[in-house]
Amino acid sequence: MTLDWQVFMTDDGSGRTYGEWMLEAWRWTLAVAGTSWVVAMVLGAVIGTLRTLQSSPWLVRLGDAWVELFRNIPLLVQIFLWYFVVPKIIPAFQQVPGFTLVVFGLGFFTSARIAEQFKAGIQALPRGQRYAAMAMGFTTWQSYRYVLLPMAFRIVLPPLTSESMNLLKNSSVAFAVSISELTMFAMQAQEETSRGIEIYLAVTALYVVSAVVVNRIFALIERKLRVPGLIVAGATGGH
Repeated sequence: MTLDWQVFMTDDGSGRTYGEWMLEAWRWTLAVAGTSWVVAMVLGAVIGTLRTLQSSPWLVRLGDAWVELFRNIPLLVQIFLWYFVVPKIIPAFQQVPGFTLVVFGLGFFTSARIAEQFKAGIQALPRGQRYAAMAMGFTTWQSYRYVLLPMAFRIVLPPLTSESMNLLKNSSVAFAVSISELTMFAMQAQEETSRGIEIYLAVTALYVVSAVVVNRIFALIERKLRVPGLIVAGATGGH
């Protein structure tokens, strides 16, 4: 078997090479993953926090319902629902780009998992932290803003690293609704060139590079924000 890497210098019929097409698909992958990560982090932090407000049982139930709904439906099914069903039910979504619908599906799915992590992080804090905030006269909002959430965020950084890497890999489901990301590029390019080995090896390398970069960024953040006794000294991202 002989590998022919010149395939990436070949014109794909539209005036660009397969290498240029692959890099464009990589940008789409990073765009989907990055935008979905922002949605998932914001919603996950909010929902996770709501689930720890024992003085507001309805907010706790709302948070629990969110997590159970989006965590228990397969991701691919959720992507199909957002792309094909939601625009039929809500006409306003018919004008929403497919990219945005995929971001909603992937972001909401991941937010349920991140909410669980934030809830666990807040509950892992010693009760004295909450009592100290109350003793200082902080409101509930101030207690979370200045005491609980900064500490909880540091605790959940390691699982957030793994979740961020999973989100990057899960972005591959966007191919199912014709978003031109890496997986779709690989499927189409190998059919057109019959050089599937080279195509999939290159795509795999890009996924690995992306995941390693995410891991290293979170590892750096962990070292900068580590709380002695709450995150193991010397731990790296994803562990």
